[in-house]
Amino acid sequence: MKIALRFAACALLALTLSGQASPPAGPPRTPPPGYQDVYAGKKRLLIIADLSTGNQSAHMAVSHAVSVIEQIGRESGAYVSFIRTDMDWITKGETWGKFDYARGGPKQARGKNLDYFDAVLFYTNGDTTLSPQQKQDLLDYVAKDGKGFIGIHTATATATNWPEYGEMLGGVFDNHPWMISDAKIIVERPGFPAMKAFKTGMVLKDEHYQMLPNPYSRDKVDVLARIDTSSVNMAAPMVHRKDGDFPVAWIKSYGQGRVFYSGLGHTDASWDDPRIRTMVLEAVKWAVNGGEKPVPHGMK
Repeated sequence: MKIALRFAACALLALTLSGQASPPAGPPRTPPPGYQDVYAGKKRLLIIADLSTGNQSAHMAVSHAVSVIEQIGRESGAYVSFIRTDMDWITKGETWGKFDYARGGPKQARGKNLDYFDAVLFYTNGDTTLSPQQKQDLLDYVAKDGKGFIGIHTATATATNWPEYGEMLGGVFDNHPWMISDAKIIVERPGFPAMKAFKTGMVLKDEHYQMLPNPYSRDKVDVLARIDTSSVNMAAPMVHRKDGDFPVAWIKSYGQGRVFYSGLGHTDASWDDPRIRTMVLEAVKWAVNGGEKPVPHGMK
């Protein structure tokens, strides 16, 4: 009997150490007056600004970018932002603080999860720390729950070893053949709200991206604007596409959900540009509220 009890105690200790057995959560807390959810009833955007797994030094504008996205949401009243530099809230499961604030701890405190938000925005880079379950939760959040996803700049250089993510987003980064340079654009969907500050022939200075042949497809994405190839050096060594299709921004459907992506936003100056701010504000409004359905089309 003593041997059996000792074995059971060791098994319980092993489960606890491996994280398979969590301490009880205890009764839920009732927020005191003044600490209720002040964002109840508002559209909520979860911003993930996590470069920890990618090229961190090449994308220093990310802090300015997310501060702008947060401010334009508040100023317009269109949404409120929650900025995270980790992936903990990309889950349908419970989230908790750590140490004293962990589940069962003396100050246990719950975090949020995907169910709290109307859309998620990635300004990320490299492979992610998402677990397989978190990845599936994110895909289901968009496809089954009908929520929004916004990818900014390096979002297409994120999770390139996770094909389902690239399929959801609509494209995977190849390179930036012209580095940071001026380029004229051609607006293909002038009636879409995110394009109201854009005009065909206007010049944008940014790190313009080129997409790999797959999964990017005009059969799946509704391109809002593309680069006018007459304004860039098509003989540059890193130019791989021969079809002249270099999208600047697109929208697409993913199951019941909505996806927006733009490769713009590499520099601080881009985020000070009112045209870029208008594009992103309208894109987030579309992602959180819905609206015009994407209509994939050929080059216009």
